[in-house]
Amino acid sequence: MEFAVETWGETPIVYVRRTGPYGPENKQTMERLKEWAKKRGLLEGNAVLFGIPQDDPRTTAPEACRYDACIATDLVLEQDETDPLQSGIFEGGTYAVFRIAHTAEGVRQAWNEILPALQAGGCEIANKPTVERYAEKLLREDWCELCVPIRI
Repeated sequence: MEFAVETWGETPIVYVRRTGPYGPENKQTMERLKEWAKKRGLLEGNAVLFGIPQDDPRTTAPEACRYDACIATDLVLEQDETDPLQSGIFEGGTYAVFRIAHTAEGVRQAWNEILPALQAGGCEIANKPTVERYAEKLLREDWCELCVPIRI
């Protein structure tokens, strides 16, 4: 499986966090963010969305797992603890970027091939969350990207 190595700098984001077991609710969280962003014209042009599962479900109780649906934007929200939308900074880093089919089967197949591909490429997984990256142009063609944090 082919991948590209990208290094990302800090990126300002707006995000919605959901806490609970990973699953279909993550998609609902992303849809909520997209609805908010669409109303503000943020999904036009080169919009980039991120899905970030913050916790390892093998070591974190399902009810404590955090999933952030994010959009890259310079828009800064007034911080209000009652508002599920928050401003933040995605810290960036070095990632192995895999383009995959935006389907459940595509994701399953990718995870079966990612670790061997990284090992063959001399990459070691860094201790950071994997990022799902959704660029508008890729989504129109039913693709997305799995971005695995690495040390080279």
